[in-house]
This record gives sequence, C-alpha cells and structure tokens, in this order.
Amino acid sequence: MSEKKRKTDKAHLVVDGKTVELAVLESSMGERALELGRLKAETGCFAFDPAMANTAVCRSSITYVNGEKGILLLRGYPIEDLAERCSFVEVAYLLIHGGLPTMEQSMRFSRLLNIHSMLHEDMRSFFGNYPEGAHPMAVLSAMVVSLSSFYPELRLENTQEETDITATRLLSKLRTIAAFSYKKSVGEPYVYPSHKYSYCENFLNMMFSSPVSMYKADAYDVALMNKLLVLHADHEQNASTTVVRMVESTGANLYACISAGICALWGNLHGGANQAVIEMLEKIHRDGLTADQVIHKAKDKNSRFRLMGFGHRIYKSYDPRAKLAKKMCMAVLKKKKIQDPLVEIAMRLEERALNDPYFQDRSLYPNVDFYTGLIYRAMGFPKEMFTVLFALGRLPGWIAHWQEMRKDPEQRIMRPRQIYTGPQKTAYIPIEERR
Repeated sequence: MSEKKRKTDKAHLVVDGKTVELAVLESSMGERALELGRLKAETGCFAFDPAMANTAVCRSSITYVNGEKGILLLRGYPIEDLAERCSFVEVAYLLIHGGLPTMEQSMRFSRLLNIHSMLHEDMRSFFGNYPEGAHPMAVLSAMVVSLSSFYPELRLENTQEETDITATRLLSKLRTIAAFSYKKSVGEPYVYPSHKYSYCENFLNMMFSSPVSMYKADAYDVALMNKLLVLHADHEQNASTTVVRMVESTGANLYACISAGICALWGNLHGGANQAVIEMLEKIHRDGLTADQVIHKAKDKNSRFRLMGFGHRIYKSYDPRAKLAKKMCMAVLKKKKIQDPLVEIAMRLEERALNDPYFQDRSLYPNVDFYTGLIYRAMGFPKEMFTVLFALGRLPGWIAHWQEMRKDPEQRIMRPRQIYTGPQKTAYIPIEERR
C-alpha cells in the first residue's frame, strides 16, 4: 500500500480530554509511522524520544534497512549483489545518481575521478604542520573542511554537470587526503595519484608505494578494497549521516557537512568500532584470556568491559555486511597464507557468544566492524587507518543524503526539543550578597 493511501488512516491521541487525529504513514516497504509535525500546535505537547530511536527525521529513497530480517538495500539493490558484482565507483554513482551507470556513464564518472584526484599544491603544506602521531581522522576532517577554501561551493540551482564535478572532486580528493595522512604519520614522502590506475588501485598505490619498494597492487587486493568500500557505502540514518543532514539544514557548505560527518564517525561506538575491535583482540591476546573469560566479563554488570563488534542498534539478526566480511576475512587469510592469532580469538568469541543465552536473548550478533578490521590488518593497513577507510567508503552515502536533504521541500533547520530539568526562574543575587 502506498504512502498516499495510508494517509487516510488515522491514529487518535487523547490529551487533557481532547482527541487529536494523527495521520498514519507507510513506507514503500510497509513500515508505519505516526505524523507528528503538528503535535505541539494541536496538543501543546511534544514527543520525548531519547536518541531518536523511534523517530523518522526525513523521507528518503536511498537506503532501506530491515534489522529483524537482516536486509540492506541500496537504491533497492541487495548489498550482497553490489558487493559481489559492482565496483565501488559504480555503487558511488548509484547512490548519488539514483541508478547504476551504463558503461558510458561509468567511464565518464571514472574520468572525472581521475581529473580531480590531485590536491591543490598549497594544501601540501597543511600536512607538514600536523604533529607526529596525529590521528589520521583528525587530519582527514580538517583537510576536508579546508577544501572549501580552494574549490567553489554548489548552489541549489547547479547543473548536473557541476554537481558531478563537485561529487567526484570530493570522492577523489578524500582518497588522496587519506593516503597523504598515512604517509605523514609514518614519515614517508607522499605518492601522487596516477591516471594509469583505477579508483581503488590508485588508493592502494598511494598508501603502500615508496621510493624503496616495488609495490604494485594486485588484482585480488584491488577487488577486496572495492568490496570493503561497498560494504560501508551507506547505512540509512546512522549517527554520522544524521549529522551530515543536520549540518546541511543550517545552510553550511558540502565540505563542512562532510567534515562534521567524519568527526561523528570517529567515535568508537560508530565507525571507530573497527579500530576498537582490533585493540580489544590485541589486549585479549596479550592477557592470555580464554573466550569463556571474555564472555563472562562481557556479561558482568559490574565490569566496564564491552565486547566490541557485537550488537547493533538496528540489527536484531546477523548483520548482512558482517556475513560478507567474515567470508572475505577467511578468504584473504587463506589467499595470503596468514596465521593471525587475533582471527582465531575472534572466531572463538563469535562461536561462544552465539551459543550463549545472554547474547541470544538480546539478539547480539557480530556487526560489520567485527571482521573488517581483521581484513584491513591482513592487507597491511595500520589500525589507526581503519576508521579513515570507513569514511572513504561512507562518503558517497553522505553526498547522496546531503543532496537529497537540500532538495527536500519538507525540511528546514533541524531543531530538536528537550525536557528541561533545571531550576525554575531564579532571582539574581549580587556577588557581594551571596553566601
């Protein structure tokens, strides 16, 4: 049933003896919502929903997540099909344009990515001013917002060509910034992007090539990098995407919106979880803990320990991205003949947790962060880069949501309400009279 037909349905809310009708909306996938836009005007009340767990802040045609059934669709396409059959550039095009590209459209999009991959030379000096050991996420967010000083901002009436240039400029330059931030952190010279390479091949070359190595990204690593970025390309109204939308609602430029999204992603309860998983596994390995001991700590109410990479706000079944990541992890270890003790620990923890009533009752399954960090580790990425890689993958989703938000006639500056719990109006006392 379409949303238009569902608008004839009503819910009834009684406040102070007055009955108010609320429209019942239905998404294209059958989810239902109460329309509360006039709640305050009609009842004098507003909704209290901590963390917006039950609040839809927009209508969106980009991504659909069904946490109960473990479904993730990007523009209608299952994540499994996109990860196995599409390049990251194709998925980026899909998110930004609304449909998968033709061969001609894909080639044009790729050409734009190559054309705009270089950073303005004046920006190179910025990297030199960061202290040694600066986290790459700090560098990434600052450098992205700095792009606004070098490149023009989009107007609402921009042509599709101008929109494409801005989108590909950001997609391409973020990859270069990410690689440069890594080179800065290890004290190696920057490696420039090359027209000879594809998007992911270029990124791997900028990361790992150096004057004293003969590095060449092989086809397997390039395909793996594409899949990993696709897994992170978008995930509906998560914390960082909502931040991008909120900052856009203020009229801020695209670069400021994306920089804000990067900062939100940095937290270890969001994109930073992939680094936190590795750090947890390293500590378990150092301390020589068994899987049973770790699971016991995770269930102990008096312990501050948290089993990172397990559970998700949305998914009450196995995260479909985690299924793909686990399969990829096993394959890359076999391909590269790597024996990683952290992987063995992770697998024992998963097996133990999935058979424990505590985790079963709470629907706590591995999420995408549980295995992706282990794959990045096998590919040679340092753990400080894991969240940067998440941001690189999530960028086309952020751009798509930014684009959708700015064209949405229902939207205005986001301004949530609160339940005030402070003192009532208090009389001012001059400082000399205070006791």
